[in-house]
Amino acid sequence: MATGKVLSGRVALVTGASRGIGEAIARRFAAEGAHVGVTARTQEEGDHRFSGSIATTLTAIQDAGGAAIAVPADLSRAEDRVRVVDAVSGEFGPIDVLVNNAAITYFTASREFDLRRWQLMFDVQVLAPFHLAQLVIPGMQSSRSGWILNISSPAATHPTGPHYAAGSHTVYGMCKAALERFSTGLASELYADGIAVNALSPTGLVVTPGVVHHELDKRIPKDRHEPVAVMAEAALLLCSQDPQALTGRIASSQELLGEFNVAISSDE
Repeated sequence: MATGKVLSGRVALVTGASRGIGEAIARRFAAEGAHVGVTARTQEEGDHRFSGSIATTLTAIQDAGGAAIAVPADLSRAEDRVRVVDAVSGEFGPIDVLVNNAAITYFTASREFDLRRWQLMFDVQVLAPFHLAQLVIPGMQSSRSGWILNISSPAATHPTGPHYAAGSHTVYGMCKAALERFSTGLASELYADGIAVNALSPTGLVVTPGVVHHELDKRIPKDRHEPVAVMAEAALLLCSQDPQALTGRIASSQELLGEFNVAISSDE
């Protein structure tokens, strides 16, 4: 077992870990000694139009000397959620850290939004985190410790106006707002059990493959782009500190790192 690493001996499950923020968190946790379960729909390179896969994330972790297991899953399906938790806990033991990062997003005006897509977004971004939390909480309660982290977005905040900037992020913002309210409520429920629950948003724009696909990076000045390493480091803080001291937070990545005096180099 690795020593001197903040997650040594911990078992972590990171969803949406084929690319972007989820991949960075999974690799960072593994570097800090966690045994990491990674899951996403994209199992192998070429399965998706975007680069990245859980096989690639798994290889990167193992090549760096870490321990991981990759479990492909569609988190809109209840049976897949159960299967992922069973696979990770069967391989490494009870899950100590759950990071709900998986998302599927459509940017369409509300009056035109397909209700099947609306349901899919809520299933993946709200129901799946709720159900996965239900599945891992008993093990965390048994050990009297645990960390649940829900990845949110500045889109959860209310638009202000008039005049309003044009946008079609309403359903995405609804999902993230619900996720944040779930985070603070669950934190209050589990505080006495020694389990931390937090939500984390990027302070700037993390330029992931999905962001590029939707051309969101073209709408935000480059000086407001945020390296993915910032989110990974902030996630590590929220999943390694004393659950009695750091819980129930709706955290902004760069503000959190500043609070703990953690610096990320610009080339990370």
